[in-house]
Amino acid sequence: MLLDNLQLFLVIAEKGSLVAAGRETGLSSTTVSDRLAALERHYGVVLFNRTTRSISLTEEGRTLLDGARNLLNDVSDLDTLLRHGAQTLSGQVRVRAPNDLGRGLISTAIVDFVRENPRVSVDLSLSDGYVDLIGLGFDLAVRIGRLWDTSLRARRLGDFQRFICASPSYMAAHGEPKTPAELATHNCLVMRFGDVLDNVWRFQVDGRSHQVRVRGNLVADDGYLIRAWALQGRGIVLKSELDVGDDIRDGKLVKLLGAYYPPPTPLQMLFPPSRAQPRRVQELADRNSELVGSGGGKP
Repeated sequence: MLLDNLQLFLVIAEKGSLVAAGRETGLSSTTVSDRLAALERHYGVVLFNRTTRSISLTEEGRTLLDGARNLLNDVSDLDTLLRHGAQTLSGQVRVRAPNDLGRGLISTAIVDFVRENPRVSVDLSLSDGYVDLIGLGFDLAVRIGRLWDTSLRARRLGDFQRFICASPSYMAAHGEPKTPAELATHNCLVMRFGDVLDNVWRFQVDGRSHQVRVRGNLVADDGYLIRAWALQGRGIVLKSELDVGDDIRDGKLVKLLGAYYPPPTPLQMLFPPSRAQPRRVQELADRNSELVGSGGGKP
């Protein structure tokens, strides 16, 4: 019963309410509340701060969150080992990835992995914003850029070039910028990460860092949509080679300002700071590393 209550505790933490956890598990709100109370009595601590509108984890709840997930993963791995043999992988892996990369290379890796390991299921969430990897229960996340949360474990996948590019139709209508400063006269497609606009584009000019503030009539927090707009000829875009490599190779987008490329950006896989990861997570991470490292959509 303790393991069942720990599993229910993880669902409550993920869904953010007892009612939502009840819907997810098919239990009544009263049953969810009673089982949570039993878990709190077992440990002698309060696991959630409750108000009429929301709940949030206490410090003890956050400690239990990581420990319960590790324990249940260990139980799942042990069950797999005993029931199906050491070479069989099973269980769920929750993955977070950027929109463009997630729809491309990451989804390819996941589909291949699940086909080869049919007892594994993958829950893929796509977002270009940063999220609480631990609090939302993700097993791994792929992120572009610097690592801000130093409590997470990281595996660096490499540094990848970002390109300024536009479609041939855009350049036919508006011309081609020859220097970064000329971007100020062009329509640039701007990414938004949460409340922060990525409208300051950085370049290397004569070996020195240089930045240009750009603007345009289209802004989105979805890198896949920004790329689609660029392909439609709606403006100039700043995108990773992993996202637009195929488009450039096929002539759908053209690299601009080749003498002033922005500095490469790191790509990393992030994991919760637990003592160990289930084998299914490790092997899916390896598959992602292999596919991204092989070049994927690089031009």
